[in-house]
Amino acid sequence: MSSPHSNHTHSHLFLGSAHDQNANRTLWVVALTVVMMVGEITAGYITGSMALLADGFHMATHAGALGIAAAAYGYARRHACNPRYSFGTGKVGDLGGFASALILGMVSLGIGIESVLRLLQPTTVDFGTATLIAIAGLIVNIVSALLLGHGHSHEHGHADHRHGHDNNLKSAYVHVIADALTSVLAIVALLCGRYLGWVWLDPAMGIVGAIVIARWAWTLMGASAAVLLDQTDAHVAEEIRERVETPGDATITDLHVWRVGPEDHAAIVSVLGQATVNADSIRERLKPVHEIGHLTVEFRTA
Repeated sequence: MSSPHSNHTHSHLFLGSAHDQNANRTLWVVALTVVMMVGEITAGYITGSMALLADGFHMATHAGALGIAAAAYGYARRHACNPRYSFGTGKVGDLGGFASALILGMVSLGIGIESVLRLLQPTTVDFGTATLIAIAGLIVNIVSALLLGHGHSHEHGHADHRHGHDNNLKSAYVHVIADALTSVLAIVALLCGRYLGWVWLDPAMGIVGAIVIARWAWTLMGASAAVLLDQTDAHVAEEIRERVETPGDATITDLHVWRVGPEDHAAIVSVLGQATVNADSIRERLKPVHEIGHLTVEFRTA
C-alpha cells in the first residue's frame, strides 16, 4: 500500500521564509562592494600597496560571487512553481553557494601567489593613502556584514522551530567577512610599514589572509555540496525512526531524508507494520517533525 500524500496537488515551494528579504540585502551589498572595489583597485595601483590591491581584487571577485548569489535568489523565486523541478527550486541557493565557494578558493590562491611574489620582490608603497582607502573598505565591509548578518541570524529562529541553512546567504556573508579580514590585515600591514618600517609585512599579511580565506572556502564548499548531493540529515532521520518505531508496532525498512530548501526536508519512509497501523497513522506520528516539508509514506502490513 502506498500513500504519497493525502492532498494530491500539494505545493513544492521550498524557499526560505526570508528569501525575498535576503535577496534584497544581497543586492545592496553587491552595490556597495562594486563601489568600494573600484576605489581600492585604483588606489592600490596608485600607492603600490599589495595588501590594498589584494583587498581590491578580492572584492572584485566577491562582487561577482555576490552577483551569483543575487541571481540565484531571483532564479529560485521566478521558477519556484515550475513543474519541471520535481522538488521546487529551494536548492538553487546551495548551487550558488557552491559556485561562490569555488570563486573564493581561486581568490585565495591568486592572493597567495601574488603576495609571495611581492615578498620576494618588494615594491614602494604609499602607506598613508593606502591606509585611508583600506579603512574605507573595512567600513563598507562592516556595513555589508551587518546587512547580511541580520538575515543569517534570522534563518535560525522560526515559529515552527525549523532551522534554516541558507547556503546562498551564508556564501555571501562569508565573502563579506573575508573582505573585512583582508581589510584588517591590510590596515595592520600598512601601519606597521609606515611607522615601523616593516615593508615585508604587507605581502606577508596577504599570505595569511589567503590561507584563512581558503579554509572558509573549503568549509562552505563542503556544506553546499552536502545539500546538492542529497546527504542524509542524521538528526531528522533519527527523529523519524524514533517516532515511527518507538510504539513497537512498526519497523522502517527503508528511509531517505534530504534537504530540498533552506528550511525544508523531503522524506521517503518505507514501513512494515502490524494490521493496527496504516500509512495515515504513520503520517500522524511524523507531524511533530517540523523539518519535513514533503513526506511520502510507503506502508506494507507485516
